[in-house]
Amino acid sequence: MKKTSSNPRSKVHRKTREELNQEGRERKREKKHRGNASGSRASGGDESSGSGKGKLQKDPRVGSKKPIPLGVTDTPVNKQHKPKSEKPMLSPQDELEMLETDERLDALLERLEEGETLSADDQAWVDAKLDRIDELMQKLGLSYDDDEDDEEEKGREDMMRLLKGGN
Repeated sequence: MKKTSSNPRSKVHRKTREELNQEGRERKREKKHRGNASGSRASGGDESSGSGKGKLQKDPRVGSKKPIPLGVTDTPVNKQHKPKSEKPMLSPQDELEMLETDERLDALLERLEEGETLSADDQAWVDAKLDRIDELMQKLGLSYDDDEDDEEEKGREDMMRLLKGGN
């Protein structure tokens, strides 16, 4: 005779094919609804319907919101205004005084007199300042050349007197 086995397997209820299919469909349905809704970036995210439609909504995009014109526009381009020079306009006399008392110019001229050679930038700066001094002196009617010419003429007159045997 056969004995009934007290095997636990026999007591376990085996699922039918239909039950297994139903469980599979439920798992698939749960998986399908994971994650965010489609188009959440474009639609602006979570919004409560009906309330606050009159208010401005914050744009979720990062970056500048300034509109950029696409294509050629007829609007003129705004030119930047040059700021006026920091120093006020000086009279020629004042500017000449300022240039004559310039410490950097004096130092560079002393170096030139000692026989040193200056860098190209320093030499160009000295030349520009000396040219400006000449311009200002001509505007004011002053000239070193006049003084030198007078001395040369006096020297010539003295020489002429000596040659002629005059007093």
